[in-house]
Amino acid sequence: MTAETLTAVRAASTFPVFKPHGSGLLCAAYGTYEIAANVEAGDIFEMCRVPAGARVLGGYVYGDDLDTHASETLDMDLGWAANGGSGTWDGVDTDGLGNFDVWVGDAFAVPNIGASAGNVLPISGVLADGDLPYFTKETVIQLYAVAPAATFAAGAVSVVVFYVVDESLVA
Repeated sequence: MTAETLTAVRAASTFPVFKPHGSGLLCAAYGTYEIAANVEAGDIFEMCRVPAGARVLGGYVYGDDLDTHASETLDMDLGWAANGGSGTWDGVDTDGLGNFDVWVGDAFAVPNIGASAGNVLPISGVLADGDLPYFTKETVIQLYAVAPAATFAAGAVSVVVFYVVDESLVA
């Protein structure tokens, strides 16, 4: 079989190349919330906002070890609130950026970085399906509590969302 060169839309010669005032500027939205009491199923933590036209490219959820039990039960997902738009991704999706299952939070070791307890969760959700969700209106990125901790310990949770803005997506 002969090798082919396959070009994605954003790599086409007709697609604008990044310039300081052109398309392609990587942006970040972030927020931190200090959780002082155990979550309840259905709790929502509004973490940050992305502007109209934002297309999510990735990000992370960082969190203290909020469940110190040997058999953790804390379960929170990352998604977005409905924004009033009529685009594909404008409706509420509580786990659209990550259905993380139970947050273990136990100490882990990373070579050349060291050991740490807590959670470092890459955004996944629809991104893991090959989709890069975009919003036609300003949108709240939020954590949604599915289940409380077995043994709660107060701590911080932070969300970082990387995105680009495409003005053609604004409603």
